[in-house]
Amino acid sequence: MQILFCASEIYPYAKSGGLADVGHSLVKALGKHAEIQSVMPLYGFMPKEEFEKIDIAFSVNLGGVFYDVTLYEKLHDGIKTYFVDAPLLSATEEMYGDAKGDYANNDIRFALFCAAVVELAQIIHADIIHANDWHSALVPLLVRRAKLKIKTLFSIHNLAYHGIFERDSLARVGLEESYFHMDALEFYGRVNFLKAGIVYSDALTTVSPTYAKEIQTKEFGCGLEGLLQLYKTKLTGILNGIDETVFNPQNDAALLSCYSSDTLAKKYENKKALQRELGLSGLKKPLFVMISRLVHQKGFDLLIESLDAFLSEDVNFVLLANGDEEYKKMLLLYTKKYKNFRFLCNGYDEALSHRIYASGDFLLMPSLYEPCGLSQMIAARYGTIPIVNKVGGLKDSVHESGRKCAQGIVMREASKKALLGAVKRAVTLYGDSAKKEDMISLNMNCDFSFAKSALLYHKLYKRLLS
Repeated sequence: MQILFCASEIYPYAKSGGLADVGHSLVKALGKHAEIQSVMPLYGFMPKEEFEKIDIAFSVNLGGVFYDVTLYEKLHDGIKTYFVDAPLLSATEEMYGDAKGDYANNDIRFALFCAAVVELAQIIHADIIHANDWHSALVPLLVRRAKLKIKTLFSIHNLAYHGIFERDSLARVGLEESYFHMDALEFYGRVNFLKAGIVYSDALTTVSPTYAKEIQTKEFGCGLEGLLQLYKTKLTGILNGIDETVFNPQNDAALLSCYSSDTLAKKYENKKALQRELGLSGLKKPLFVMISRLVHQKGFDLLIESLDAFLSEDVNFVLLANGDEEYKKMLLLYTKKYKNFRFLCNGYDEALSHRIYASGDFLLMPSLYEPCGLSQMIAARYGTIPIVNKVGGLKDSVHESGRKCAQGIVMREASKKALLGAVKRAVTLYGDSAKKEDMISLNMNCDFSFAKSALLYHKLYKRLLS
């Protein structure tokens, strides 16, 4: 069984969110069950000299224009990844856009990537292509259109991002007008790349069982709930995991002091160091942390609405986030108003994020929707208790009662009242050392790896080939 996993970003080469982590960790876990290789674009900011150019080159035709494609490769963590180097796709210094917004030619850029993936799959004799999100959603369509004997699995990591372009995009990327109807790529008079993956794939997954159900409803379906109901028989929800070798407080080089559930005193050495570095006083106060993209989905309107009341509590709060400039401006105002709040917004720093996970007492995740979420798993692994809204993968992975993994504090709705109520429950829990440390110990010994997920994906692969 030969699998080709394609994604627009894969850690450690390029990362803007959880897709990159999945592109590394899931593939690594799947390597124990099947022959699997990855492919992603070679972006302009990536050091080409660190990759090996290979003797595979070809051209792809998009709308009558031929684009030359050169391939590079690199082995990391036992995974071979191919990199597509091509005009337009690789010319940019960012993955998807710049300060002005998304690149206007993203339709051509990622159609080019999809065409290159299908060509590569034939060269390496792949049995299955596993495509992810809208950037590679044309792959199943192109495979079906060419009548290739390759099966396709398409994974939706976040349904909110569709890849929508004007109608003339079809001609630019070389697709016939016959695809422009509501049962194919048409979406309110425009072209929707994500629909190609949903409609033309042989199997469809999303990243948690609850999210698979939610996206079939009007509240979470982003206008595609009817289509997803139509294809629900091929839809499976599989909860993501994390790479526990990357996120391991017992040997994490980013930490001042490594620790386990048996040496929790060393965890608090990290808290002490971070608070000293950031000028936060009150080591005995609960430290709330949040590591996130600054987008509406993550609950920032709700957080900002609640900040005055939240920061009036006897707590400290550290937020590491970057993204929307309007949110950034509003949050910076609170740093001037409250001495117990630090907002770190000068770009994502992987090592710093590890230190914050290790230092926190509680992690905030008041997401309005969350396909899976990884932060709650990472936090639990580092002994930081997650506070989450009861949606998507957060509902599947964080529990307030029983002994399921992980234990945390669960908001019943996305409201100011629910968020502040969760904060108050956290402050109360912080004062009960025995209960808190029992919860931390359980969480740190949970299995958050991709091992279970990989088995479920492998089962799907075998079903496709049977």
